[in-house]
Amino acid sequence: MKSPTVARWELLLRINQWKTAQQIDVKTAAKALGITTNHWHQLMSDRRALTDDNFHALLKLFGIAAADNEERQLLEALRADARERGWWMDYSALFDTETLRLFGLEHGAKAIQSYEGLIVPGLLQTVDYARAIMDSDIARIRPVDADLYIDARMKRQERLAGEDPLELTALIHEAALHQLTGSPEVVAGQLRHLNEMARRDTIEVRIVPFTAPRRPILSGSPFHIIHFASPMLPSLAWHESVATRGIIDDASRVRELRILFDRQLDLALSPEDSAALIQQVADRIA
Repeated sequence: MKSPTVARWELLLRINQWKTAQQIDVKTAAKALGITTNHWHQLMSDRRALTDDNFHALLKLFGIAAADNEERQLLEALRADARERGWWMDYSALFDTETLRLFGLEHGAKAIQSYEGLIVPGLLQTVDYARAIMDSDIARIRPVDADLYIDARMKRQERLAGEDPLELTALIHEAALHQLTGSPEVVAGQLRHLNEMARRDTIEVRIVPFTAPRRPILSGSPFHIIHFASPMLPSLAWHESVATRGIIDDASRVRELRILFDRQLDLALSPEDSAALIQQVADRIA
């Protein structure tokens, strides 16, 4: 799935790859574009827009200005995608830059591994369950904004459908099934929805039971590992805690989270047993 956020990221990575391969230093690159070295660093860190003049100067600098050059065509395609407007920008007044970036990365991802200790992942929430979370004290959301937050959450879920659906592995601790979020009817409806979504070929829901011999990951702190189709793009992670949240792009930290996820996945129930437990809890609550 095309995403301006992902396209812009890959475009900048490829530009830096060409610069490194041709052993072009920052000063030379900036001079070729007619900008300062500080401006160059801002371009490469996505803090300033890459203009048409900048882009064409780069193609000339790298010696790929010929219209029939395959690399030029790839860079031009990425640039065209990068200049589109993502749906998440309609909600820029509600979310900070880092969260908007998450939405953009999520939209352009191939697969996501999601861990939640206390609630159902946002990509699998019903409207009623999401509203119950928005109404809680921990959400710290103004009531007047709740509908917009829920709209954004439902918009994110569209990536789970269509011709190129996102592949989702949701690892959820059993505590999330029992936590009374809203009313018993809301939770029961959410759990039934969870099992319905798990029937899709691209979605796997696994429950870590209370009987698992090791404690939940990071004491229940949620995180998501995001994978991309392009071999140029490394996996990233999103981590949330009470005090902080944000994208993790350090390869060693992402690798640690992948190891933690895999270890906890080994402790989880099978998809079939997870579905049975979810249904059992739903029936009891209802």
